[in-house]
Formats: sequence, structure tokens, C-alpha cells
Amino acid sequence: MTEPSIKTTVVGSYPLPAWLAAYPSTPNLRDAILVVLKTQELAGLDVISDGELTRFDINHPETNGMIEYFVRPMGGISSRMGRQDVADFRAQQGMGFRAQPAGVVEGPIDEGEMDLPSSWQMVKGLTAAPLKFTVTAPYMLAKTLLDRHYRDLPSLTMGIAEVLRRQVEAIDAPVLQVDEANLTGHPEDAAWVYEPINHVLDGARGERALHLCFGNYGGQSIQKGFWANLLGFLNKLHVDHLVLEFARRGYDELEVFTDLREGVALGIGVIDIKDNEVESADEVAGRIEQAVDLLGAERIRWIHPDCGFWMLPRSVADRKMQALVAGRDLFLGRTPG
Repeated sequence: MTEPSIKTTVVGSYPLPAWLAAYPSTPNLRDAILVVLKTQELAGLDVISDGELTRFDINHPETNGMIEYFVRPMGGISSRMGRQDVADFRAQQGMGFRAQPAGVVEGPIDEGEMDLPSSWQMVKGLTAAPLKFTVTAPYMLAKTLLDRHYRDLPSLTMGIAEVLRRQVEAIDAPVLQVDEANLTGHPEDAAWVYEPINHVLDGARGERALHLCFGNYGGQSIQKGFWANLLGFLNKLHVDHLVLEFARRGYDELEVFTDLREGVALGIGVIDIKDNEVESADEVAGRIEQAVDLLGAERIRWIHPDCGFWMLPRSVADRKMQALVAGRDLFLGRTPG
């Protein structure tokens, strides 16, 4: 069967199965990942993920590990912090939704005990479907830290980028996706952030993607901003495709991407993950049609949810994935199955 001109995928995360939280063990984690992979296969997605369940931590079940999973194993970062550390972090700009830092940078950052390739190896043999591997962007990780060593955000960010680069070079995923949910609210940093992000992307062995959104915590957006403020940044990225939030925000900003450089495919969010209502196939197809009519079929190559599913009930996430594929097939005139 030929590949569709518009592929379907997820951003990464999936709701944590309750039985894994209740009975955490390595065998149960493997079983949970198998369930998540099979659920996505049955929904008909073209590129799937492990639901980011390899990040699961019984001590922090309320998060999907977007920050702590990456920060804690790194050398040079301490998880021990006192009252003054917390106070100093709260005085920093741009991370008001966090009560305390993810760690304190006390020395040069290195790989420490980080082993992302082992997480990839755990998953890659569990499905024959194309997989993506997701990594939190170095900028977002840097913003969650209290820096008592570099004392310079660009230097700290590049230090983290070097660690991530070494890790992803050993991962042969068909798609390597870097996730950034903070820069959207701080476009003033876009003039330099493309460099550390490109450093990570350049280590990818497969297709390179960047996911940008305006935050997803408790069903709320964390950042405020506009895509137009980031177009120059996007045009400097070493990416094959973008994975962008649109369904929640609406599609009025699509016209901005007429100036996106050639060679970058656009992924459009057509599923709202901040709403439990499940979209119809007609709604999804209409959103695709609006984007294609404006930007052209050669630009719109991916559709997906706005962000990860981890805060939704499993039953809702599953139906939204089915709607995603059904809407794409309706738009392309494909026969289901």
C-alpha cells in the first residue's frame, strides 16, 4: 500500500494505564507499552510512539516526565535544594507555573547516568510500525533549572544540547522529535535558541521534527504568543517537518506559514487535547482542507493532535486518534482499512 500524502501521528504522550500506576514493575511497563502501541496501530496511525511510558516514575505519577526524566540523570545537576534555591528560582522570569526548580546546576553538565538509547531499545522491538522518539528541547529543560554554574542561559542550554546530541546519535528512530513548549511565550530568545536545538536535531539518524505548542498543563495553555513571532526561528531550523498546535487556537494564523522556507513540511494540529469532546471525521477533514487550500498540498504533510494525550481519559484519547485517521482518510478519499 502506498504511503498517504498526509500522514497521521501523535505528539507523543498517552494516558497512564491505571494498572501500571497501581502495580509498577518492568514486566507491567512492557505490557503497558504494548497496549499503547497496539491501540495506535488499530487506530490506523502512520507513525506511533510508546506513549512516553518509558518515562514513568512511580514517585511522580502526575507528570509525563517531560522535565525530570531528562534532568535528573545528568551530571552537574543536583536535586537537593534549600529554601533559598527555591526562592531564587521563583524570582526568575518565565517559569511562574513551577513552584520549584527541577534541579540546581552546580557544575559542568554531562551525560551522567542518562541512557536514552536503552529506552529506545526497550520499545523498538515491540512493533513493526514506524516509531518516533521524543526528546524535550534543551531550552525548555534549561528554563526549569536554577543555574549556579554557567550563569548564562545560552551557555547552559548548549551544555544540555551537547548531552542530548550524544544520546540521540545512538538512537535509530525513523523520526526524532524535539519538544519545546516554553519558547512560544518568549520569542525574544528565538534569535539564539535555534542553535542548541539544531545541535540536537543534527544528531538524529532519521527524519527530524520539532514540536512547538503553547503549553499543556491541567488542560490549560501556559504561554501566550503568536506564530508570526517565531517564523524567523522556524526558518533557521534543521528540520524535515514541524508539529504545531492549531486546533485549540484556531486557524487564523495559517497564512503566516506562506513564508516558511521551502523544504520544511508542516504538521497541523487538528485534534484539541484540552477538550474531552471528540472531533468528527468531517471536522478533521474540514481543518485539513482549510490548511491545504491556503498553503498547498505540498506543504501540509502531517496531521496530529495539538499536544500529548497524557491528561485525557484513555477512552477519549483513543476515540480522538480514530477521528484523526478517519478525517484524514475522508479528506484524501481513502477507503477505511
